[in-house]
Amino acid sequence: MTPPPTDTPRTTDPKAVCDLRGILKRYYKPDGTVMVDALRDVNLVIPRGQYIAIMGPSGSGKSTLMNVLGCLDQPTQGEYFLDGRDVAQMDDETLSVYRGQKIGFVFQAFNLISSLKIEENVSVPLFYQGVSKSERERRAIEALELVGLGDRVGHRPKELSGGQQQRAAIARALVGDPAVLMADEPTGNLDSTTGEAILSMCDDLHQKGLTIIMVTHDDEVADRCERVVRLRDGEVESDEVLRSLRAEPTAV
Repeated sequence: MTPPPTDTPRTTDPKAVCDLRGILKRYYKPDGTVMVDALRDVNLVIPRGQYIAIMGPSGSGKSTLMNVLGCLDQPTQGEYFLDGRDVAQMDDETLSVYRGQKIGFVFQAFNLISSLKIEENVSVPLFYQGVSKSERERRAIEALELVGLGDRVGHRPKELSGGQQQRAAIARALVGDPAVLMADEPTGNLDSTTGEAILSMCDDLHQKGLTIIMVTHDDEVADRCERVVRLRDGEVESDEVLRSLRAEPTAV
């Protein structure tokens, strides 16, 4: 496996898994003039283990913020520390490796490869991390068991229901033991009953300590979270901590 970068952590908040400081994301027209500032002076600290919803109307900057948080896009200005390291200081290859180790992505579309069995789909991120075949297989099956699909090993995506395919996609996101799970409208293609099952699974993962960032337009989905950040015109309009959802440890 490719080792993580060894640069010294520089974040001032050791509890933060994501730390955005003064983020500007600007898009330009072909002639070089400014087309739009998709994000403007965004400051956001997400503590480890938090369950946070990102909301806002169309064009508010939700997707751009998720792309920056997920290291899929670089900000025009500002700093971003992911799990304590300044990703702006990494070259493309190092950033790709670090992103794969630290972030698990779940999207509205399942993005499973139809020709592969689900355990092979789940193991794809580990292949790019240089994990051995036997270890990939072991960890993929463990991840499938975690999301309740241990009995579907050997099946291909077309043999699964929509909810099962999304569970497989979540297993793929979890197989690398990421620091944060980023979910972009993960129930958008599912009926309400199946969507509820997927959200309940996310609740359980959060109870086990996983940091979850969820982009949603649905207030009912956001109400399940601990914190709701609302964007408007590229700026943070509100940032509200609703409650703590993590179970308190029981005294022995």
